Amino acid sequence: MSVRKTEDINLKQKEFYETKKKNLATKTWFALRNGILRKVRKDIGVEKQIHQLHLKWCGDLSNKKVLDLGCYEGNSLSMHLALNSKAYIAIDLSEKGISHLRNRLKNIEHANAYAVDFLSEEFTEKDFDLIYAYGVLHHFKDVERLIRRLKEKLNTNGTIISNDPLQTSLPIKLIRTIYRPFQSDKDWEWPFSKKVYYQFENAFKIKERRGMLAKTKWFFIVNFLPLSAEKKLGIGKKWHREDWEKSRDSDSYMFQCMHLTMLMQKKS
Repeated sequence: MSVRKTEDINLKQKEFYETKKKNLATKTWFALRNGILRKVRKDIGVEKQIHQLHLKWCGDLSNKKVLDLGCYEGNSLSMHLALNSKAYIAIDLSEKGISHLRNRLKNIEHANAYAVDFLSEEFTEKDFDLIYAYGVLHHFKDVERLIRRLKEKLNTNGTIISNDPLQTSLPIKLIRTIYRPFQSDKDWEWPFSKKVYYQFENAFKIKERRGMLAKTKWFFIVNFLPLSAEKKLGIGKKWHREDWEKSRDSDSYMFQCMHLTMLMQKKS
């Protein structure tokens, strides 16, 4: 993809997140993904487990320079990263989002927030020890260019914490294929394919990974069974534990998941 086309897409993306205007198809998918699935994730403890895992992966930040990439007005770890790091920089395409975050950071001397394109030459900061990219990397269609940029910005042995949707299980791939032509944000929503995953695997050392919503994505069906709420929840938690553990070491199982979080390290 040309630099000019990428810049044009990023301008459209910026406008979208400034206004939050969604067409009917996008609203429908958003309601499904962030309504039903978010409730499932919360009920069985997925969100809490991801949060705790990311805290563990961050480790001691006291001597680290951190980039909070594509964080809008701040994610669940933004303030933790800002308060505990040696230097913290947050960036997003949206000035609206960044202005909110900037206000929250105003009393932290070593923290700054900028509305800037990660791929643009305007963003000159580098030598980051950690890049936190929660729900961000799948917004880049040109994965090779993204990977080059990530490597340029990382310090020696620097790490990346990511969390992105997968489009590798057949049911989800079929749903997304039907939905994609109608979605408002189709130009910058690129859930990871197997090819994309292996691009990251070849470019970085994947120190740890966890997949979510493989078997557990069918948990909503359990709600129709004549079982107690406690029994249903027990089934959901059991399925999630299986997804969480098996996706760590098995590629075939990981590719059944809907989401993937990774701790990646720059190769020496």
